[in-house]
Amino acid sequence: MKIVAFTGMPCSGKSEAVRIAKDKGIQVIRMGDMIWAETKNQGLELNDKNVGEVANSMRDKYGKDIWAQRTVDKIKSLNKTDYIVVDGIRNVEEINFFKKKLSNDFAIIAINAPDGLRKKRALSRGRKDDSKDIKNVEERDKRELRWGIGDVIASADIVIPNEGSIDEFRKQVDEVLQKL
Repeated sequence: MKIVAFTGMPCSGKSEAVRIAKDKGIQVIRMGDMIWAETKNQGLELNDKNVGEVANSMRDKYGKDIWAQRTVDKIKSLNKTDYIVVDGIRNVEEINFFKKKLSNDFAIIAINAPDGLRKKRALSRGRKDDSKDIKNVEERDKRELRWGIGDVIASADIVIPNEGSIDEFRKQVDEVLQKL
């Protein structure tokens, strides 16, 4: 099984890259869905604060790879596929878990966008777990860096910049997915 993992700071363009993969018929698993499900399971509203606290507390309690563990369980429950995209890797421990349990045929694609552009997107995007307060957006960045996302981005096999038009970005993602 070939695994392609998208990573990047919040609002860098991962969701758009995932949409492109889905449009190409590639099976996509979003790690954030596991966190959202656990947040709901705990009876909490889906918002940035609650989702972040659940993600953090579960990592503290069960290990940094808890979300990879739950994602692998989800992947194993799906129909067999040769190619899968995983969205939302946040630390090296998750990568190691995926490689150990699924496949060493693993490519990390980092989506990179300038901080100012990401913050602008964060304030206008409107996803359930987004905040409309710039301080919360900055705190989310710090939280994800504490989880280890900077190391994952630095270890990426491919980096796709996302600072131009949406059409330019889509073209770049499509080209990378076709090569893989």
